[in-house]
Amino acid sequence: MYPDSVIDSTTSLEDIYGSLLNQVPCLHGRNTVTELSGGLTNRNLLVQCEDAKYVARISSNSSSLLSIDRESEYRNSLLAAEIGIAPPVHCYLAGQGVLVIGYLDGRTFSSQDVAANLPRIAKSCRTLHSAKPFVRNFNMFDIQKTYLKIVQERKFRLPDNYLKYADQIIQMQKAMRVLDEGTVPCNNDLLPGNFIDDGEKIWIIDYEYSGNNDACFELGNIWAESFLELEKLEELVDAYYGAHRPEKVARAWLQALLGKYGWTLWASIQSSVSDLDFDFWAWGMEKYDLAQSEFSGSYFQKMLTQVTQK
Repeated sequence: MYPDSVIDSTTSLEDIYGSLLNQVPCLHGRNTVTELSGGLTNRNLLVQCEDAKYVARISSNSSSLLSIDRESEYRNSLLAAEIGIAPPVHCYLAGQGVLVIGYLDGRTFSSQDVAANLPRIAKSCRTLHSAKPFVRNFNMFDIQKTYLKIVQERKFRLPDNYLKYADQIIQMQKAMRVLDEGTVPCNNDLLPGNFIDDGEKIWIIDYEYSGNNDACFELGNIWAESFLELEKLEELVDAYYGAHRPEKVARAWLQALLGKYGWTLWASIQSSVSDLDFDFWAWGMEKYDLAQSEFSGSYFQKMLTQVTQK
């Protein structure tokens, strides 16, 4: 898990986080604390103890604006761990933003790894989606509206012409109601780095945005976050459903587009409030540029029709 990602010194991290870590019994007597890369709403610390390694996830102050509920993250992490698709949860300090999970030995995926392992990823998603219902729902149509309200009320930066696509969002929502099959427990944020391959199975980590959602949002988001070609979306969807399902491919494509549109505002909020050294605006504009081109292309209308035809 997270190979080649130590980026800070033990002393400074112990000085900063030692008092928090001391509240976690399993981290007493720790030998080293190093920082792991990744995480745009938290800091991930690798804690080496005498007989085991742990990851302490320490959340940032901006989480509440981003539709992250740390209590839900904790409880959903437990449910995912229960079925063996997520690492074990060892401790949660309610109100302090600290979640301690087990360390997984394995390779953290890149986009290339995702592209090369789509049938295995589909299998892991099916496992996750078979878990007991998560403790909240995640619907990007609703979350995008929440993000937009926050951006407008706080006068955060809004991308040019962002509101121009409101009609397309209404069309998407209407079309996807036709063959709606309900929700399953989803991670909802499957960037390549949230897959860990131990050589036997692919684990799924990081349940910040987890909630019950359309399975096709999960599949579309995986494809979009790895910037894969369209054929790879079809491969992933077909592997997940065990057959070629054009209406599901369309559904995943539309959900991916919805995600790009919604995460754009996530980036706007983060660029205004986060204290992390990361160019959130540029990250969001990359998604927004893709969304604009897809809203305006002929494929959008094709997918609106295809998603309604079984």
